[in-house]
Amino acid sequence: MQFTVSQRFFFDAAHTLKREIKAEGSRRIHGHTYHAEVWLAGPRNPDTGMVIDLGLLRRRLDEVRELLDHRMLDEVPGLGAPTLENLCLFIANAMPDFRPRLARGAGRCLHAGDRPLKPARRPVPHPF
Repeated sequence: MQFTVSQRFFFDAAHTLKREIKAEGSRRIHGHTYHAEVWLAGPRNPDTGMVIDLGLLRRRLDEVRELLDHRMLDEVPGLGAPTLENLCLFIANAMPDFRPRLARGAGRCLHAGDRPLKPARRPVPHPF
């Protein structure tokens, strides 16, 4: 049987963004509190009873959070344009040893304030 476990974390960061709608405010430096959620899927280990030790996942997410928290996202190496989509990819790519178990197409990756990045209606190809 497959199980999916998740952990949430948040970070505060600033950025600018080139947009066509509401462009003026987005081009100025502004910030958000971002809420991220990461899902791992897999079978339950019969010895531990867990898909993963959540302590290990939390430790890694603390490391990822440190890369983003109280940063100017425009300057984070490897992020590219600081969009929600690129932040999702950045978080996934920062966890290469967890990749085989990262759940595919598993809902919202993160949101800024009350604007979640919603899942697609059809399965989304996994980026890795």
